[in-house]
Amino acid sequence: MTAADAAGLLAGYLLDAAVGDPRRFHPVAGFGTAADALERRLYRPTRARGAVFTAVAVGVPVLAGLAASRATRRHPVARFAVTAAATWTVLGARTLRHEGRTMGRHLEAGDLEAARGRLNHLCGRDPSALDEPELARAAVESVAENTSDAVVAPLFWGALFGPAGLLGYRAVNTLDAMVGHRSERYERFGTASARLDDLANLGPSRLTGLITVAVSFVAGGSPRETLRVWRRDRADHPSPNSGQCEAAMAGALGVRLGGRNVYFGRTEVRPFLGDGPRPGAAHLRKAARLSGAVGAVAALLAGAVAATTPIRHRERTGKSQGDPTR
Repeated sequence: MTAADAAGLLAGYLLDAAVGDPRRFHPVAGFGTAADALERRLYRPTRARGAVFTAVAVGVPVLAGLAASRATRRHPVARFAVTAAATWTVLGARTLRHEGRTMGRHLEAGDLEAARGRLNHLCGRDPSALDEPELARAAVESVAENTSDAVVAPLFWGALFGPAGLLGYRAVNTLDAMVGHRSERYERFGTASARLDDLANLGPSRLTGLITVAVSFVAGGSPRETLRVWRRDRADHPSPNSGQCEAAMAGALGVRLGGRNVYFGRTEVRPFLGDGPRPGAAHLRKAARLSGAVGAVAALLAGAVAATTPIRHRERTGKSQGDPTR
C-alpha cells in the first residue's frame, strides 16, 4: 500500500492545483456546520467542556480516516482513491495563491475598497482603516501562515498517518479557527482546540520555514539571507508557529512584517520580522509564487515519506509488533 498512499497524496495535491476547492458542498464547510451544532449542544464556559468538544470533533474524522484506511489496506486502487480524495479535500494551495494574487491586483489598481473587502478571505483583521502597505502586509503574513496551515501541515500528517492524518489535522485547524481565538466566549472553552492546533503545527511550521529558505530564489530572494532572518526573528512572534513561516517569508521577500494588528474589538502589537520596507502590491505576487514552490516541495517530500514510513509497511502486511505469526 505504500505506493498507493504516496500516489494518492501526489494526485490529491495535483487535483487541488488543477481545480482548487469545490465551489459547492465543500466537506470542510460541512464539518464546520456539524462542529457548530456540536458546540451549541456542549458549550459551557469551561476548559473541561471545551476539551470534550475538541475530542469529539477531532475524534470522529480521525476514526473515519482509520476506518477507510483499514477497509482499503488490501485494495491499492481504492486506497489510492481514498487518499487522493482526502488530500484534495483538505488542501487549500490553489485558493491561497488565488487570493494572494487577487489582493495584489486590487492594490496594483489602487482599488483599496476592493482590497479591504477581499481581506477577510485571508484573515480576520479589521480592514476599514488599512492603507495599501498595511493591506499588503496583512495579506503577505496570511499567505505565509496559511502555506503551512493549508498546504504543508496536511501533507505532513497525511504522509505519516494517511487519511486519518489528513482529516484529523484539518479538523484540528478548523476548530482553532472557530473557537481557538481570544474572545470572552472562547477564553476557556477554546483552550483545548488552540493548544492542540499549536501542537499539531510545531513540526509543519518549522518545515515550512526551512523549505521557504531553500526555495526563496523563486521570489528573487537569497537563501542565505532568508536563513539569517528566519533564524534571528522566528521566535519573536507570539505564536509558537506563525513566526516560523512569517520570518522566512519576510527574509525571502526582503520586507518587514509585524507591527500593529487591529481585529474586530481588539488590538495586538507584534515585533517586527525581517529587514527592509513594508510590503507592497508587487510582493503579493512573489508571495503567491513562493507559496506554490513551498507546496510543491512539500508534496514531493510527503510522497517520499509515505512510500517509506514503517507504519505503512506494517499496515500493508497486516501485522503488528504483537502479531504472533511474525
